[in-house]
Amino acid sequence: MERISWNQYFMAQSHLLALRSTCTRLAVGATIVRDKRIIAGGYNGSIAGGEHCIDVGCYVIDNHCVRTIHAEMNALLQCAKFGVPTAGAEIYVTHFPCLQCCKAIIQSGIKTVYYAKDYKNHPYAIELFEKAKVDVIQVDNLDISIDFQKQEKET
Repeated sequence: MERISWNQYFMAQSHLLALRSTCTRLAVGATIVRDKRIIAGGYNGSIAGGEHCIDVGCYVIDNHCVRTIHAEMNALLQCAKFGVPTAGAEIYVTHFPCLQCCKAIIQSGIKTVYYAKDYKNHPYAIELFEKAKVDVIQVDNLDISIDFQKQEKET
C-alpha cells in the first residue's frame, strides 16, 4: 500500500473533523499543524453546551447563522485555551476560509493555509492573505476508501 502525502494526511484529518459538524448548511473541518504534528482541530458548530443547529435549526441573521462558530476559529480558540502557540503553523481547512477566519488566521501567525474546496472566496480575504504573506494553497481532495478487510488478509 502506498503512503499518502503529509498534505493528504492532514487534509483527511480536516475532512474527518467535518463529520462532527452540527451545522446543517455546510460541514467544515480545520486542522492546525506545526512541525508535521497536529496541534489542534476544529469543526463548525455551536458553543460548548449550547443548542445545535441540527437539533433546533439555524439562527440566521443577514444570511449568516450566528449560532455557529467556524471550524478555523474553533481550532484557533482551542490553541488559545490550552496555551498552544500558532506562530509559524499551517492550517488545513476543507473549504476556503471566510473573511473573519482569514483575519484570525493572519493574527494568529499561521503562515500557510491549505484548503480543499473553493467556497465564496472573498476578494478581500485573498488580498489580506497576500499582504500578510500567508501562502494559500488549494490541495486535491482525498478519497480515502481503504479496504480494511483486504489489509487484514494481507497481514
